[in-house]
Amino acid sequence: MAGRRSTAREYLEALLIAGIFLGFTNTFLVKTFFIPSASMEKTLLIGDHLFVNRFIYGPAATKLERKLLPLRLPRRGDIVVFRSVEQPQMDLVKRDVGLPGDKIQVIDKDLYVNGKRFADQAYVRHVDPRTYPDSPLLPETLRLRDHFGPFTVPPHSYFCMGDNRDVSYDSRFWGPVPRKNLLGRPLLIYWSYGGQTSNGTWPGWGAELKHLLDTALGFFTKTRWSRTFRLIR
Repeated sequence: MAGRRSTAREYLEALLIAGIFLGFTNTFLVKTFFIPSASMEKTLLIGDHLFVNRFIYGPAATKLERKLLPLRLPRRGDIVVFRSVEQPQMDLVKRDVGLPGDKIQVIDKDLYVNGKRFADQAYVRHVDPRTYPDSPLLPETLRLRDHFGPFTVPPHSYFCMGDNRDVSYDSRFWGPVPRKNLLGRPLLIYWSYGGQTSNGTWPGWGAELKHLLDTALGFFTKTRWSRTFRLIR
């Protein structure tokens, strides 16, 4: 009996340590994240599952720690994961296009930073051929999509937009992302699933179990194998 209790205790301790390690890793080092919307296409597709480096931005790091450790501030052009400004319980992924102090403006769908057209826009996608005029008679959602600013990014904040500009709900509509909301920078796609993907909300046990079963049955046929372990830029 003592031997059995000892073995059971060893398994319990191993599981407990593994749980603590995974929890620490997911909280401070690497977080997993999946893409529920089309706002970052074609850079990131619905169903892409990502590893996110939570350590890189180190919001509480000192100057000495930044010199000794692989930490840095967010850069213009980084893809970032952050807590939603409107719904802090929800995580979002967009591209950082504006740093603190930058003047941001969108004219006829083109992004301008500090008065110059944003140079690196090969990843930008427009799916709607229409360009709405900058008219107060239009609904704000249409006007701000194609015409925005000028707006100066406040201190300790970042202006984030989706690569799929015509369908992205981003800083044009709800404002800049505070530094404290940043969670990390995506590293790579570890799995890309082309089947039905959750929208990020809890659907209930019945729908969730059905989704898990459908995913298991379609794992081999609906996985986008060509995107597996693709680095994110």
